[in-house]
Amino acid sequence: MKYGKIINTKLGKILIVEEKNEIIEIQINDENKNDIVIKNTEILNKTAKQLEEYLSGKRKKFDIPLNPQGTDFNKKVWKALLTIPYGQVKTYKQIAEQIENPKAFRAVGMANHNNPIPILIPCHRVIGTNGKMIGYALGLKMKKFLLELEKENV
Repeated sequence: MKYGKIINTKLGKILIVEEKNEIIEIQINDENKNDIVIKNTEILNKTAKQLEEYLSGKRKKFDIPLNPQGTDFNKKVWKALLTIPYGQVKTYKQIAEQIENPKAFRAVGMANHNNPIPILIPCHRVIGTNGKMIGYALGLKMKKFLLELEKENV
């Protein structure tokens, strides 16, 4: 059974989804609640609190059990994203090299796009080799906001 909690934030409505006491998805400004029971659970409340702390600049690291659903390649990329420190960025190419697949930078971009747990898995911290912000499933405005939030609170 999937449980969800909706919180109102400066980013808009965030739906946090858990299954078996692990966060499996975060949706921002998306009304897709198929097969999700809205309920307060310990992990959803903890995640909501940590997201609110993050968005207020008080939290730099999350300690939430995550279980993103995806291909083995995607999971490898998402695991690498978790190593990018708060307030720092890496390029798609650097992530590809980190997962020992140096030519897969475009596939890294697609894995980022498919990240079901944005913010907690910080795909916003990945930029183009030229230093520009490119490709973010939630839009470049959101990516810029998150990077600037972190830069201000390092």
